[in-house]
Amino acid sequence: MPQSLLEQLRQYTVVVADTGDMEAMEQFHPQDATTNPSLITAAAQMPQYQPIVDGVLKDARNELGEGATDQAVANLAFQRLAVAFGKKILAIVPGRVSTEVDARLSYDTEATIAQAHSIIKQYDAAGIGRNHVLIKIASTWEGIRAAEVLEKEGIHCNLTLLFGMHQAIAAAEAGATLISPFVGRILDWYKKDTGKEYQGAEDPGVQSVTRIFNYFKKFGYKTVVMGASFRNISEICELAGCDLLTISPQLLAELEATQAQLPRKLSADAAKAIEMEKIAVDKATFERMHAADRMASDKLKEGIEGFSSALVKLETLLAKRLAELESRTPAAV
Repeated sequence: MPQSLLEQLRQYTVVVADTGDMEAMEQFHPQDATTNPSLITAAAQMPQYQPIVDGVLKDARNELGEGATDQAVANLAFQRLAVAFGKKILAIVPGRVSTEVDARLSYDTEATIAQAHSIIKQYDAAGIGRNHVLIKIASTWEGIRAAEVLEKEGIHCNLTLLFGMHQAIAAAEAGATLISPFVGRILDWYKKDTGKEYQGAEDPGVQSVTRIFNYFKKFGYKTVVMGASFRNISEICELAGCDLLTISPQLLAELEATQAQLPRKLSADAAKAIEMEKIAVDKATFERMHAADRMASDKLKEGIEGFSSALVKLETLLAKRLAELESRTPAAV
């Protein structure tokens, strides 16, 4: 019987589940899992995960005391909720889980470092080794600087919301463990900007990740590339051979159901033979390249705003749920 695309992809690439839904992870057996504020918000509203949400809210209330406002409790709870989901996920996946720092801190290096320490402290307390956790940070200059500090402390980082080569090079120079270039969001921007449709290797998101992968392998960076944010399985097939790919349950199911030949498209050996120029990216170069790249500028801003909005929504949901819990069983909370 022919192999599915998913089976063949696993031969070239580490498959990561892009979801907060544990049932989907149990179905597809990914090596790693990654979440973001939007996915955590969606999962928190699923009935099967209500006990996790309620437990986190009760712990946050107990920690802050009766005098704390529901909003303050909700803010602490959302930070704890991502870790609570992370711990559940690590009971399923054998590798790593990415847990995201508050997107509203994306331009604050010190605050990002402080929250990363808080996240790692919670995993440490649960007996989960640091080799199983990636701290997910937006690829701003400030976020990359935070990752540089954290990596030197042995805290591994996933630089997310990455759209441009300048972000990728800066992250690699900072020693980030992993970057997540967003394939589908790049495609979205170009389709809107040009009015064109893109197929296969012509997809600008695919081209961006291919360039980054080849650059990293050519110049021997240890930072690995995890393509993210896919719109269709064609994008995934064009990146077969990338270090990792994080894929939604819907597209994992489509890959599993499709039988066709899947040739390897990306290779470290092939990349080493490519002629390319090495670029030194300091802050001034980063800012100049970022300003010149309309797509990267637009999508980074939009991504941070979107994840921040999801966090506000999640905090509102948590505050509402807390009020419901306390109105029903005030003595138990």
